[in-house]
Amino acid sequence: MSEQTKKIKQLVELRQKARLGGGEVAIEKQHAKGKATARERINLLLDAGSFEEMDMFKLHRCTDFGMERKKFLGDGVVAGTGTINGRMVCIFAQDFTVNGGSLSLTMAEKICKVMDLAMKTGCPCIGLNDSGGARIQEGINALAGFGNIFQRNIEASGVIPQISGICGPCAGGAVYSPALTDFVVMLEDVSYMFLTGPKVVKTVTGEDVSQEDLGGARVHSSISGVAHFTAKTEEEFATLIRKLLTFLPQNNLERTPRVECTDPIDRKEDLLNEIVPDNPNQAYDMYEVIGAIVDDGEFMEVHRNFARNIIVGFARFNGQSVGIVANQPTVYAGVLDANASRKAARFVRFCDCFNIPIVSLVDVPGFLPGTGQEYNAVIDHGAKLLYAYGEAVVPKVTVTLRKSYGGSHIVMGCKQLKADLNYAWPSAEIAVMGASGAVAILNGKAAKEQADPKAFLAEKEKEYNDLFTNPYKAAEYGYIDDVIEPRNTRFRIIRALAQLANKRETRPQKKHGNIPT
Repeated sequence: MSEQTKKIKQLVELRQKARLGGGEVAIEKQHAKGKATARERINLLLDAGSFEEMDMFKLHRCTDFGMERKKFLGDGVVAGTGTINGRMVCIFAQDFTVNGGSLSLTMAEKICKVMDLAMKTGCPCIGLNDSGGARIQEGINALAGFGNIFQRNIEASGVIPQISGICGPCAGGAVYSPALTDFVVMLEDVSYMFLTGPKVVKTVTGEDVSQEDLGGARVHSSISGVAHFTAKTEEEFATLIRKLLTFLPQNNLERTPRVECTDPIDRKEDLLNEIVPDNPNQAYDMYEVIGAIVDDGEFMEVHRNFARNIIVGFARFNGQSVGIVANQPTVYAGVLDANASRKAARFVRFCDCFNIPIVSLVDVPGFLPGTGQEYNAVIDHGAKLLYAYGEAVVPKVTVTLRKSYGGSHIVMGCKQLKADLNYAWPSAEIAVMGASGAVAILNGKAAKEQADPKAFLAEKEKEYNDLFTNPYKAAEYGYIDDVIEPRNTRFRIIRALAQLANKRETRPQKKHGNIPT
């Protein structure tokens, strides 16, 4: 055997060893927990045969606490590039079979290298987290590694899409990298995220809580809002991320991929002419409206289980990716609260970062009152939504279906926040507040002087309704560009987006704004 052949054989053997991570026993333990390995997850996510690995032979440099005897090729993270649906992505996946996936300075260097490459090449970066946290044996070096990753998350924000997959534990400082990214996907019954674990919580507060109840996928997708999506299986997890990327551009300088559309752009939906009930206090399902107007009824909802009184997600109109923001009358009458405001604000800002037009479907009676909301800073959270719409320079099309009252009218993409085209259905009610409340304020004192106060107030309420519970007063002032027949909504939105295709809008030069807390 020649010397060259021996060297090639050694290379092949080292690659085989590296691909085993922490070894076959550790892999079996990972599978026994119902978890895929880092390499298996990458293979599920990327196009077959497209993965190009980086730093396969890198080793940690720690010699304290016997760590010199715990060295594995690649050191606990698999990193590189590949394609999803033919488009390049950068990816890293923490390997729990190697020292519990704990983060060393070497691991951080590998992650930072692939993040730097994503920025240089202008492609999305996907991180799959499955880690016991900082590698305690490395002390401050592990913390420095986290800091280096966080800084790159911050610099990449708004430049390239960043997606975090939580496939196992993610605790302590490790949670901040996913929180800085655009989307967080959690694996149900397997993953969890929290700053301090159940044992620390018990010690400090005396509270008994399980890992799942403290930071599981259900908690973060429905209560805290930290997670945008959840998946039941590893396969569903990968499919979800692949689908999400189809709606996104590669970076902030590109437009979203255009998809061939076979759904007629002038398709009329007669059901929309009847969907809004005559009774203004009766609900209807906004999902039916969305499904009726978007291409092929396809809608990828974001934050489905969190703040369900508002709906956000991605769809297409004539093959063009758009972000949809819509009030949901079936949940708290579509009222805005602190959680709904911050949910919608973050989504609007993401769309603006990545050149995705925003379509708003409005039916909002106001902000939710009460001490719970005021103490939870609904003022600031409502201002976030206001700020997000006013800051956005992408095409903005707003359709008011029914109620649009008071401050909630303003924050849902009104003309004064530089929405480009504002349409309304004939059922639209655009006013400072609803008729009964307004009449009570305007005519309450006079009613007490009447022989029949109820009849007097009913007459005044009819006058108010005749004046304001229609879109024509707003149209009279130019705040509504057109009143449209509901069944033509799809066509009018598509036409509006075509009109705005080359929109250019500049704002005053500044370092950055100071968004409300």
